[in-house]
Amino acid sequence: MRAPPRVSVLLPVRNGAATLARAIESIRAQTCRDWELLVVDDHSTDATPGLLAGLERNEARLRVLVPPAPGLVPALNVGLAAARGEFVARMDADDAAHPERLAAQCALLDAEPGLGVVGCQVDFGGDRNAQAGYALHVAWLNTLTTPEAIALNRFVESPLAHPSVMFRRTLVAQHGGYAAGDFPEDYELWLRWLDAGVRMAKVPRVLLTWHDAPTRLSRSDPRYSPDAFFRTKAPWLARELARTAAARPLWIWGAGRPTRRRAATIEAHGYRISGYIDVDAKKHTPAIGGRGPAVVAPSGIPRDAFVLGYVSSRGARDLIRAALEASGRSEGRDFLMCA
Repeated sequence: MRAPPRVSVLLPVRNGAATLARAIESIRAQTCRDWELLVVDDHSTDATPGLLAGLERNEARLRVLVPPAPGLVPALNVGLAAARGEFVARMDADDAAHPERLAAQCALLDAEPGLGVVGCQVDFGGDRNAQAGYALHVAWLNTLTTPEAIALNRFVESPLAHPSVMFRRTLVAQHGGYAAGDFPEDYELWLRWLDAGVRMAKVPRVLLTWHDAPTRLSRSDPRYSPDAFFRTKAPWLARELARTAAARPLWIWGAGRPTRRRAATIEAHGYRISGYIDVDAKKHTPAIGGRGPAVVAPSGIPRDAFVLGYVSSRGARDLIRAALEASGRSEGRDFLMCA
């Protein structure tokens, strides 16, 4: 039996015949040669099975697996159970790894034993005009490279592009693998592992082209809807508040209906909202019995408040962060961005 490889590349696929060969070839072209490629065929009904059979005959490091039940999470967990490498690298069938991706991520994990998960910056492989919002999301992701930036921004959105990550396989035994439910499986995993103290970083280089295909699950599956993301983060945000702000009044920046709806997810976990903050003077109201919490201007935030920023309009996060920092508050200690 061959010695275990350094890296197990985990690639689930369902009906990916149009792009799968490109993705696999990008792994075969890696400068790091010590890998196995686990392609988990999630019950494809197109030409994927035949394509994989041919590729498997010509590449000894490729193994094709078929999960007993359909679905992305079962496919991912079947792959994790079969992985033999020290590190597990994720990959998707419609993306392309750059040649030095595996080598650079291994090098960072080797250099920093305290890191558990390492991503990389990604190139947006889509139409920047037609999908401007997604392109801006990718640009934001690429700014989060340090463990501190990833931890502070984890309640905004998923801080890692799933197919770009590599992690220590031991984390699965320590903290569990992918969970199934009405939520984005990768985001739930990162939140759970971050809550357990796993440190995450990124190689500050573009090492993956992340294609924005119309069939991407994040565009069509309700598990990746905005509401699902807010539900997913709420219990982990509640745990963080219990550690950092348990005795402090909780204030929400933003007083509009969308913001209040988002804030309700944290109320469902036992937190009472003391008040709201809004720059619009028309929304300012005193706290009157039966009418709910007060809405104040930023200058009226109580000194002992812990603030959650739930406004998601473009540019709002940076403005809120700047205003809170200018008032002497520190992100993580006195406030968190959540949208």
